[in-house]
This record gives sequence, C-alpha cells and structure tokens, in this order.
Amino acid sequence: MKRKMMTNKKNTTLFFRVVFLLMLFLSFNLKAQEENNKEAKQFMAEAKKALSENNFPLAEAKYREAISKDNKNAEARYNLGNLYYNKDKSQNAAQRLQQSSVLTTSKDLKHNAYHNQGNAFMKEKNYAAAVEAYKNALRNNPTDDETRYNLALAKEKLKKEQQQNKDNKDKNKDKKSEDKKENEKQDQKEGGEDQQNNKENKEDQKQDQDQKKGDKEKEKGDQQKQEQQQPKQEKGDENNAEKNQQQQPAQGQLSPQQINNLLEAMENQEKKIQDKINAKKEKGQKRKTEKDW
Repeated sequence: MKRKMMTNKKNTTLFFRVVFLLMLFLSFNLKAQEENNKEAKQFMAEAKKALSENNFPLAEAKYREAISKDNKNAEARYNLGNLYYNKDKSQNAAQRLQQSSVLTTSKDLKHNAYHNQGNAFMKEKNYAAAVEAYKNALRNNPTDDETRYNLALAKEKLKKEQQQNKDNKDKNKDKKSEDKKENEKQDQKEGGEDQQNNKENKEDQKQDQDQKKGDKEKEKGDQQKQEQQQPKQEKGDENNAEKNQQQQPAQGQLSPQQINNLLEAMENQEKKIQDKINAKKEKGQKRKTEKDW
C-alpha cells in the first residue's frame, strides 16, 4: 500500500510539472505573438504613411514586414493586394487578395477582397475567374450593387469570349477542311501529272528501246552483210594473188612481158641494122652512076 501511494504521488508531481511547462510555453508564445502583432501594426502604419506620400516601394516593403511578423494578418495582405492592383500588377494583386479572403473571418473584408480580386481578373481579361470572384463577393454581401454590376459585365465579356472562341474554332475547322480539300485536289492533280509524266517516260523509254533495238538490228545486218562480202573479197584477193603469182616469172626466168619487150627491142635493133644496110646500098648505087657518066 505504501509503495502504491508513493507511485501516485510521483505521477501527480510529474503531471503538474508538465502542465506548468505548457502554461509557461503558451504564455511565452502569447507574449511573443502580442509583440509580433504590435510590430505588425507598426509596420502597417508606416506603410499607410508611405502610401500617403506616394512612396510605393517603401509601402510594399512595410506591408511585407507586417506579414512576416503576423503571418495570419489578413488586412496586411488585403492592403498589399490593393497596392499591387493600383500599380497594374494584377496577378500579384489577385494572389494577395485571395490569401486575405481565406484568412479573414470578417464578411466585410471577405466581400471587399473578392470584389477587388474580380477587378484584378478583369484587368487580366480572365473573365471566367472574375465571374467566380464576384459571385464569392456577393455571397458575403448580396446587397452590393457595384459587385452585381461587375458580375453582369464579366458574364457578358465571358459570353462574347466564348462565342468568339467558338467562331474561331469553326473558322479553323472550315479552314482545315478547305485546306484538306485543296491538298486532296492538289494531290490528285499532282497524281495525274505524275501519271502523265510516267506515261510519257514510258513512251520515251519504249522509243529509246525501239531505237536501240533498231540500231542493234542494223548493226547486226551490216555485220552480216560485211561477213557475206568478206569471203568474196577474200576470194577476189586470192584470185588476184594467184593471177599475180601466175604473171610473176619463176626465179631465174623472164616474164612474158619481159620476153615481149626483149623481142620488140631485138626487132627494133634488127630494123635499125636493116635500115643502115639499105642506106648503104642506096648510097653505093648513086656513086656508081656518077662514075659511069
């Protein structure tokens, strides 16, 4: 029994120590949070003063410092989003205003954040997102006529955009269809030209083949003709050779022509001798006649 009581006493002591530490930790955190909130409010005041002096870079820096000190400060994000909106940084503005609308529990701040977010989307011509933002704004304040007007305007812009996109899509579809038909027509035309060219090429090839065939046949015919004439020529050549051989005398003998020439020369010689003899005779006769006288 005594041991059990001692154990319970130790457990109780440990419990109170844990509770004390938790309370001390929470107290420290609360104190630190209060200090951070105080500093965040100071930075926001400085940012507001910078805005009044049109010192936008300093105002932006102070709002950022306020957010770093108080991460759940929806008002600082809202003001920073409006600053970006006025500086034509619509994307940054929409992002900060969205953060503000999520963090805040105030319907008025939610309404204003969504309303201004819708305006930022309108600048970006993101009409679908603007419609949703204005709807969220009206959910938090259904009586705001300006938000209702902006919502109607955003819907009208979105409708025109969708219609234009549809028209462009139809035009693109028609253009693609026309291009397809034109391409098919061109392909058919090119196909017909290719067929015609192929036909002409085939005809040219056929003519070339016929020409080559005719040349080969002519060459073959000329060759056959030459072969036919060649034996005759060779035969004639052989006959001439035999004739020449017949006309040529054997070695050591005179040819008939040479014999004829020799006979003619002998006859001429004999004739000359006879002419001389006759001449002498005639001369002798004349002298004798003169003597007789």
